[in-house]
Amino acid sequence: MRILVVDHDVNRRTALKQQIEGMGYESVVTADEALAWEEYARIPTDVVIADGVVPDGLGSLELCRRTRAMPSAHYPYFIVICEDAQRSHYLSGLHAGVDDFLVRPFDINELRVRLVLASRSTLLHKKIAEQKVEIERLHRRLVEEGGRDPLTGVWNRRRLQEDLQGLIARVERYRHSYCIALCDIDFFKRYNDTYGHLDGDDVLQTVARTLVAQCRTGDGVYRYGGEEFLIILPGQSLDSAVAAMNRVLKAVERLGVPHAYNPPFDVVTISAGVAELPEEWIDLDLVLSRADAALYKAKGAGRNRVATLTASDWGGPTEEAAPA
Repeated sequence: MRILVVDHDVNRRTALKQQIEGMGYESVVTADEALAWEEYARIPTDVVIADGVVPDGLGSLELCRRTRAMPSAHYPYFIVICEDAQRSHYLSGLHAGVDDFLVRPFDINELRVRLVLASRSTLLHKKIAEQKVEIERLHRRLVEEGGRDPLTGVWNRRRLQEDLQGLIARVERYRHSYCIALCDIDFFKRYNDTYGHLDGDDVLQTVARTLVAQCRTGDGVYRYGGEEFLIILPGQSLDSAVAAMNRVLKAVERLGVPHAYNPPFDVVTISAGVAELPEEWIDLDLVLSRADAALYKAKGAGRNRVATLTASDWGGPTEEAAPA
């Protein structure tokens, strides 16, 4: 336990230092509260013992208030040494945050008792601080897990809505470029009907892992619904986003998961529609509709491919009907 002593009288602080260290504690002594505050701000200590009789300067009660006001989980046990005539100031001291008082003259056993109490108090506060950190960690974990799709482990629709709002704000403020890709497993209903829903769940998990593995760290992968996944591609032009999604499609096809009802590939594949997010488009439904229309376009062109729908050819999903 580290103890900071502040006393303007050199003889008293020297004697106190010797008593403290004789009990096996570490001590640091200072001549006034200003120096004590500098020392405490540099290295927070477990216990502060301050002289209640201060001729001028910061003052022991103000020193106590400052230690209590520090934005830190560290809580020092604060003891004020005072004269018998100063007992009337106990209440003021307690309001300032003082934990205990010693009335001069005191013997070493009184000091030893106060330091045992201080040790118990600081240990308790450390445990509380550790529990608070753990509670905050668990809370963050719960929040994160609440944003995860339980089957595939990627982000879910709720988290997508939150992230899209932040994305739009960054586009409006910083003019960052983004693309959105909406992916769909080709003929997934036929796969489920043929191989069963358990194998279908395995395919969803495998495809999700492949999407995450193929995307950059800053990309976001979300389960959009059913067999659909949405990918946010920050800092990508339309051309670079299409190239990135083509790599993703090839990676899924290379998995070689058999799918007899997905001709002519006969393995599990995905199709993707990519839409860019220009600065002037701030309507989320419109952006998602554009990505969805591009996905329909990819399916209509034969599946296992990437399609785009730019502002010049935007006409909505009814331009081309998706294959059955």
